[in-house]
Amino acid sequence: MTIEQTSLDHPTRAAFWRRPFRLIRENRRAYLLINAAAYGLVLVGIVVGLAFPDLIAARATALEDDGTGELVRRLVNIPPLFALTILGVNVFRLSLLTIVVPSLVVPFAGLAFFGYWAFQTGITMAPTSSLGWVALIPHSLTIVIELQAYVLVLLGAYLLGRHWLFPRTVDAKNRRQGYVRGLQRLGLLALPALALLIIGAVWEAYSLRYFVHPLSQWLL
Repeated sequence: MTIEQTSLDHPTRAAFWRRPFRLIRENRRAYLLINAAAYGLVLVGIVVGLAFPDLIAARATALEDDGTGELVRRLVNIPPLFALTILGVNVFRLSLLTIVVPSLVVPFAGLAFFGYWAFQTGITMAPTSSLGWVALIPHSLTIVIELQAYVLVLLGAYLLGRHWLFPRTVDAKNRRQGYVRGLQRLGLLALPALALLIIGAVWEAYSLRYFVHPLSQWLL
């Protein structure tokens, strides 16, 4: 490869990685509204959980019944495997099956499914003990990182539905073309979302293993 080719390829790659952020800027209002809804629903769920402890108990029972609780207890002492498991759940179960796949069939459906998940997750996260409040300190960063990843996927699902139903918003000739262009925008936003999910999974696994116990010893 010549020096000239290298100099041309570098700006091209840089421009490609800037495209998701340009897309966010172009749809700033939708992005901010989705942020407010995502974080807001989790916070509402936490408040509801604190107000109605029976709901927390019911969620805990459900997690034990489906094996999630036992799986977490087994993996928490193996951070690399725990992080990989978290990433798999966040990418396939939440990003793909909860948000993307429903939105491919019914416009905006993934946003509604995610809203329900966010509220239920808030209830599950509501601390019921002093140790729970301490654990929420490092886990708050996990919430911020992972929810931001989901917000990007949600924005992509929103744009898919919008371009699908209203193709003229993206200068498409028909809904089929609008659908394809919506998929392209969803794919662009999935790139930074995946990066955030990787960071969030690593932080969640290692913070639960190494930070919660020292913090509890210091604060309680």
